[in-house]
Amino acid sequence: MVTNSKFQWRLQHRHQLLGLPLLSFLLVIVLQCFSTAALAATSLRVSVDKNPVMLGEELRLTVQIDEKVSSAAIDFGVLEQNFQVGPPSISQSMQIINGQSSQSTIWQLSLFAKNTGKFEIPAFNVNNVTSSPIAIEVIPDSHTDDNAKVLFIESSLSQTELYVQQMAYYEVKIYFSGDLQRGSLSKPELQSTTLEQIGKDIEGSELVNGVRYQTITRRFSLIPQQSGDFKLEAPFFNGEMIYNNNSPYNYFAKMKTVSAQGQPVSFTVKPMPAGFKGDWLVSELVALTEEWTPPTDQLVQGEPVTRTITLTALDLADHQLPDLQIELPAGVNSYAEQPQAKKAERNGHVVAQKIFTSAVIATQSGELKLPAVRLPWWNSKTNQLAYAELPERTLTVAMNPNQTTQVPAPATAVPGPAEEKVQSATEALGPWQWNYLSFALLMLWLCTAVLAVFWRLQNSTRLPKKPVTTSPLAGEVKFNSKKFKAACLSNDNTIASQQLLRWASQQIHPEISQLPELIKALPECSLRQETEKLAYQAYQALQIPWQGQLLFEAWSKYKHLQQLDSPTLLKPLYPE
Repeated sequence: MVTNSKFQWRLQHRHQLLGLPLLSFLLVIVLQCFSTAALAATSLRVSVDKNPVMLGEELRLTVQIDEKVSSAAIDFGVLEQNFQVGPPSISQSMQIINGQSSQSTIWQLSLFAKNTGKFEIPAFNVNNVTSSPIAIEVIPDSHTDDNAKVLFIESSLSQTELYVQQMAYYEVKIYFSGDLQRGSLSKPELQSTTLEQIGKDIEGSELVNGVRYQTITRRFSLIPQQSGDFKLEAPFFNGEMIYNNNSPYNYFAKMKTVSAQGQPVSFTVKPMPAGFKGDWLVSELVALTEEWTPPTDQLVQGEPVTRTITLTALDLADHQLPDLQIELPAGVNSYAEQPQAKKAERNGHVVAQKIFTSAVIATQSGELKLPAVRLPWWNSKTNQLAYAELPERTLTVAMNPNQTTQVPAPATAVPGPAEEKVQSATEALGPWQWNYLSFALLMLWLCTAVLAVFWRLQNSTRLPKKPVTTSPLAGEVKFNSKKFKAACLSNDNTIASQQLLRWASQQIHPEISQLPELIKALPECSLRQETEKLAYQAYQALQIPWQGQLLFEAWSKYKHLQQLDSPTLLKPLYPE
């Protein structure tokens, strides 16, 4: 029994002894976690690879903290006042040595000083750990190591003295020697200045001080909007290049981060000269040209021709070109289309054009004088006022043999074969026979009218009243807006005319049955102009395809304005 009791005691205490190491292990882990948390972020180190640094030379900045933190824990925007700051490269690591773990986060980025002098990299703070500031001295570039450069940038402006809204060309050229894999160039920005890239990047090669460099050229158009002195900041390039290890078959070559900065460019913008009148245009060349389709100096009354005037300017953006003030004399109608503006690059310059197209219809025969078109502009090359001009043009308008009245005029009904027979028969009769026949017809008509009135009085109480229509278009066939829209969009002038006349007879006046009548009834508006174009389709010698979208838009606008003008459709301003 003693032996058994001793065995039980030993077994019980054995379980207790076996539990002690497990508890100790867990306690050690907990204490280590607390000690690691307590020792986290004990230092924040900042260093640079060189000091002093030359202007335009890369300064490599390294920031390291012994903790794993977010990549956005440091804001490097404070450096942008004195430096061009490249995108940071961030790496994180963790090590365990003899049961002790350590973590770190490292930022590396390229800095390029904007000016010479003494500057300071300020102290950074991460998780209540602060680094020490670093004083940096920037000295002028001696240009003694051009041959040793792997990457450098040159930037230039075509003109350093401009007028306001005058276009200049800003060029950035990257020189590199090696295998450049990728990179990014900072976009130039300047307040009160419009900068747009022209075309695509141009690749080439140049020999500089006996060294062959590959080049990438990027060009921008620069248009200042205000006068004064300006400074365009130096461009900044950041990329990656393969290490040159003289082994073309090394497929595991390391990548090297490379950066470069160009030079800032200063320029002066002069205001518009005093006394200049008109739309301000400054260029080396502005011209006006015109074209007639078909090409002719003789028009036919009522037949449309197309007049195209083109405004061309060098070193101007398309949105800078103004609209032309085109005056026309009496006896001619003009229907202008929306001007079309475009631009293109030619021989390193931007060429802008604005095209004005209109349909010209002479309404009177005889001699027609079109006045000159004149546009003032400022010649930046001669520094003088100049004019782009179309001279006065004299045209001859011939009488249209198929048109007996002036255009526009209501269309007269053409007598049919039956009417021609009646007319010829009445002309063959003498004066007595015509008067006798007329008297007989008159008496017959009076009798018919009396009988019709008597019949209506007799049947007025028995038959329901029906609406009387005075126009065939205002009868049972109603205007269909969907058919009218479909006809306009499909350029079907026949159906569009039918539907438009139905609408006019039902909404404007019931006696409107022809397009000239509708034209007279409409006020001066876009709908009247488009209706005139539709009416002139029948008078064209050369059938030009009709475009109906403008007619539908003009009709919709007119209908909307009529609804707004109608007092019955207005809602009360202060409803009760």
